Amino acid sequence: MKALVLSSGGIDSTTCLAMAVEKYGADNVIGLCMYYGQKHQKEIESAKKVANYYGTELYELNLSKIFAYSKCTLLNQSEDEIPHESYDEQLKHTDGAPVSTYVPFRNGLFLSAAASFALSKECSVIYYGAHADDAAGSAYPDCSPAFNNAINEAIYLGSGQQLKVEAPFINKTKADVVKIGLDLHVPYELTWSCYEGGDEPCHTCGTCVDREKAFELNGTIDPLLKGDK
Repeated sequence: MKALVLSSGGIDSTTCLAMAVEKYGADNVIGLCMYYGQKHQKEIESAKKVANYYGTELYELNLSKIFAYSKCTLLNQSEDEIPHESYDEQLKHTDGAPVSTYVPFRNGLFLSAAASFALSKECSVIYYGAHADDAAGSAYPDCSPAFNNAINEAIYLGSGQQLKVEAPFINKTKADVVKIGLDLHVPYELTWSCYEGGDEPCHTCGTCVDREKAFELNGTIDPLLKGDK
C-alpha cells in the first residue's frame, strides 16, 4: 500500500508525513507540494528538506493561475498586509467569514488534484494535516470535519472506491499535533510556518502565534526560536 501526503513544509503536513513513513515505510510514501502563488518559497524549500530527511519522493505542482484573481493576503497579487495577530483576534472582525489568509477552497483543490495524481501513482490513501484549531470559528472552513467527510466520500466514490483521504488531526489541536510529532522525533527545525518569508519567523502572524503556543503547551520551545529570543 502506498500513501500520498500533501506536504507544505509546515508542522502539520510534516507530522502527517512522519506518521505515513512510520506506517508504510519511506519507499511507499510520496509527498506532493503545491505552489499556489504564495509570496515566498520558504514552504517549498522546507518541504524539500523534509523529504530529503525522510528519503521520500517529492513532486511539485503549480496551481497559481487558479488563484490569480483571489484577494487572499498570502498571494503575490495582494497589496494588503498579512495580519499580525492571532486568529481569534482576526475572527472578531470578519462577521463569520474566513480570515484574510484563507486561500479560496485551497484544500478542496489540493485534494482533488492530489486524488488524480495519487491514482496515477497507485496510492490508496491521501494524508493532509487539517486540524481543529484552523477550523475553529470558520477561519479555514476547508479544515472542518464536515468538509473532510464530504471530500473523503467524493474522492472515494470518484476513484471507484480505490482512494481514501486521511486527516488524522481533524479533531485535534495544534498542541496535539506537536505532541504526536515530538513522540515521533519529527525534525521540526526543518519546517516553516510563518506567513512572511523572512530569514526568521515574524512571531506575530496567526500561524506563528499558533505554532509557538503549541510548543509551549508541550513544555518545550519551537526549535526555530532557540537562540532567537
